[in-house]
Amino acid sequence: MSEDRNQYRGRIAPSPTGLLHAGHARTFWTAYTRAREAGGTLVLRNEDLDPQRSKAEFANAMLEDLDWLGIHWHEGPDVGGTFGPYSQSARREQYLKVWKLLLERGFLYPCTCSRRELSGIAQAPHEGAGTVLRLEGDEGPMYPGTCRPKGKPDVSQRHSSPAGANWRFRVPDGEVVAFEDGYFGPQRFVAGEDFGDFPVWRRDDVPAYQLAVVADDNAMEITEVVRGADLLLSTARQILIYRALGWKEPQWFHCPLVLDERGERLAKRHDALAIRTFRERGKTPEEVRGLVTP
Repeated sequence: MSEDRNQYRGRIAPSPTGLLHAGHARTFWTAYTRAREAGGTLVLRNEDLDPQRSKAEFANAMLEDLDWLGIHWHEGPDVGGTFGPYSQSARREQYLKVWKLLLERGFLYPCTCSRRELSGIAQAPHEGAGTVLRLEGDEGPMYPGTCRPKGKPDVSQRHSSPAGANWRFRVPDGEVVAFEDGYFGPQRFVAGEDFGDFPVWRRDDVPAYQLAVVADDNAMEITEVVRGADLLLSTARQILIYRALGWKEPQWFHCPLVLDERGERLAKRHDALAIRTFRERGKTPEEVRGLVTP
């Protein structure tokens, strides 16, 4: 761990699965300005974790668009730095170490449920209330615990690799996860009520978002995570991983979402609101920043 652990270290973490849009511009500009105002370091991490969806042309485009927008970073895949590699596709060994630690401490179990099975459970009426299984944000339907061990997970069984199963983090039911958000203020979630056991490794042998982000932010000594408000619930899950590993969690700052004309959050399919589209239409960086500043 570096001697400058108390120095502000922020990060922007774009994913090269499409063109960056106005919502990304708001979040990344906020992260940049907060790092600049703190006199700290800004890290760019290429979150190319998904090999099927990540494309080199999008990775190049995101670097160009962010630079055009006026965002400058001190560490990243294009400029290097002490805490590299800065692309998630090159950090597999770090993720495996975290998976093994969580497994050895009894926080993980293998899950054989498919997406189709879970989708069927979510759509089926349930006994009593007669309503569908409620959703838990970005993770989809609340996991019903189909594969959850009845007792504590048996850590005596050795698994040399996570491949072949969906590995889930067993949440401590009833545990309160509270944190102070730099924008939205006090937040409070209850494990097992607001969210269930969540995936940390996919059966196709790809680390899941929750594990990879915690592993990277800790290894890169990030002191504040700035991202969109749609990830508030993910923060609660990640705090549980920090607690399980005995790591100090960063500060949190979640930005309001940029919505489309129907009031829905932007996705990378919104080409009309892509930073690249604004550039092609002759907008200046200042004009685009003015559009997305809260």
